[in-house]
Parts: sequence; structure tokens; C-alpha cells
Amino acid sequence: MAGEAADHVAPHKHLARGALVAWAVFIYFFLFAPIILLVLFSFNANQYGTLPITGWTLHWYHAAFNDFQIQDALKTTLSVALEVTIIATVVGTAAAFPLVRANLPFRSGIRAALTLPIMLPGLLIGVSLLTFFTGVLHLTLSNQTVVIGQAVYVTPFVILVVASRLEGFDRSLERAAADLGANSYQRLRHVVLPLIGPAIFAGALFAFTLSLDEFVITLFLIGGGNTLPIYIYTQVKFGITPEVNALATLLIAASLTITAAAFVVPGALRRVRRGRRISARPATGA
Repeated sequence: MAGEAADHVAPHKHLARGALVAWAVFIYFFLFAPIILLVLFSFNANQYGTLPITGWTLHWYHAAFNDFQIQDALKTTLSVALEVTIIATVVGTAAAFPLVRANLPFRSGIRAALTLPIMLPGLLIGVSLLTFFTGVLHLTLSNQTVVIGQAVYVTPFVILVVASRLEGFDRSLERAAADLGANSYQRLRHVVLPLIGPAIFAGALFAFTLSLDEFVITLFLIGGGNTLPIYIYTQVKFGITPEVNALATLLIAASLTITAAAFVVPGALRRVRRGRRISARPATGA
């Protein structure tokens, strides 16, 4: 009786599993097919950058690199991203320590306030900062206003990454260092920072990636400048060209590379440190 029921249920189970797999494949195809087509079109010899694919070429990449407007936008993008990364990493790491370790009243409310820019639409952040800079401070929009605006948006991501690492940090290591005579600076320099360093590095890479691709806030605060996302936007308004496909492909590749590094490099650093400690033990014992 039970065997008959199992035989009756098994086909339905396999059918449901097959339907879920097919649905998952469709969703992933729907999400990634445009990106795959974009990459393929960047190598397409067709001068219109669309179907049909008439051949394969790297000409559009050479044309993109030789375009002075793209070169200027790339320099601006990298300069802004580097400044934003430094500011977000320093401020985010410094803010994570009191958020985790200090006995702050209303800690949950403070954490929510610090991470509020993540939950706010970029449109609201851009408009509010534009009003503040031009209407209150009477500043001229420039790359520096973009740096400030992006730092406001990016810093909470660094805070979350570093704070999550600090919450799992073993405080007994610091107490052991204090028992051995280390002062507060020495404990921070030689114990805390090396152990949370991978999290800080991951937060910095996330900050750089977010700044590299940021468009909405930058559009409101850039003034007469230009970044790669804004350049692509202005070109798309007149039609998608093969150079735009090549430039977008490079941005996708850079974002994926940096994101992968944020996951891979911290683990590699931990394995290297572990290997050094293991190799140093026999010498210490001798």
C-alpha cells in the first residue's frame, strides 16, 4: 500500500522538480541574456552594433580607447572612485568600532540611521545633496561634490562589512595582548587590524565597485564633468553604437573582477597568514 502511494507521488515529485529547474533556467536566461548579447555585440564587426553578427573584431575596443572623451571620462571615474574608496573605508571602519563595541543607547536606531542611505533611492539622495550644495552652501558642482555624494551612499556598505567582522571578533585575543604588555595602539595595530583587515579590504573593493558604476547621484552632482556611466547614457540617447557596447563590456568586466577579488583575496590572505604561522612553529620550538 505504502509502495503504491510512493510510486504515485514520485512522478509528481519529479515533474515539480523539473518545472522548478526549467523556471530557474528561464529566469537566469532572462536576466543574463542581455548582458551576453552586449558582450557579443562588442566584438561584432557590424558597424551598427546589432544583429546580424557579420564577423568578429576588436576594432571597437581600439576605437573606445582612442576616443579622448572616453579617456577623460575614465580618468574622472577612476579619480572619483579612488577618493570615494579612501573616504568610505576610513570613515566606515572608524564608525564600525563604536557601533559594535561602545555601549551606545538606542544602538539599533543608530545602526539604522547609519545605513539609511542604502535604503533611500539614489534619486532622493542626489536631489537633496544638490539642493544642499547649491542652495545652502552655494558651492559650484564639481568632481568633489560627486565624491561627497557618493561617499554618503557608499560608506554604509563599508560599515556593515566591517561591523559584521567585529561582531565575530574574539576579544580574548586583545586581553591576552594586554596581559603581555601591549598598549591600546599596539593591540589595534598588531592584533585587531590584521584580523579584520580582510573585511576592510572587502569593504574597500565594494566601495570602489559601487562608485565605479554609480550614475543617479553623479548625474545630479557632476556639473560639467563626465564619468563613464554618464558618457554611456549620453551616447545611448543618440543610439547604441559598437563603442558603447565595448565600453559597457569593460565596465562589466571591471565590476565582476573587483567583486570576485572582494570574495577571493580575503580568504587567500587568511590562508597565507595561517601557512606562515604553521611554518614558524618548528623554528619557535627549536
